[in-house]
Amino acid sequence: MKFAYADPPYIGQAKRHYGHDPNCAEVDHVELINHLESEYDGWALSMSAAMYSLKTIVTAAPDDCRMAAWVKPWAVFKAVDPAYTWEPVLFKTQRKHSKKQNTVRDHLICNITMKKGLVGAKPKDFCYWLFELLGMKESDSFDDLYPGTGIVGDSWNEWSSRNKIQQLELIN
Repeated sequence: MKFAYADPPYIGQAKRHYGHDPNCAEVDHVELINHLESEYDGWALSMSAAMYSLKTIVTAAPDDCRMAAWVKPWAVFKAVDPAYTWEPVLFKTQRKHSKKQNTVRDHLICNITMKKGLVGAKPKDFCYWLFELLGMKESDSFDDLYPGTGIVGDSWNEWSSRNKIQQLELIN
């Protein structure tokens, strides 16, 4: 199966956080969701918890999507009160979890990354949770549509390799 993850600049934040990059422009999230729907068997989209962002994205999402939450016990506290300490993750997958698999929670509690070279770089635990959330298998293909630091792609390579090794051990 074919899967994708999208972590574009949040609505209204491209210039503020990535203005130094001439290739970074505001993302049309409606167009992005249409692309994810037409090209992938499963996908996830990270987004801001700000209401203007949620209204735009959730309204464009198909009815069979789900919302998950990344909860950040430690996060950078900006001049916003209350602080943004969770991040919604919209997801959809055609692969169903079997009763033999461990239950995957629709939330993850883990800290943010620091000093990775890009605002919003995801921690490895987030990436592994994402792959489990989508029901991904080591034989699947995966596209990180906004690779940034490359952490998500690197995590996929590690996670899928580890699962391949576990599958070989079960066979032998």
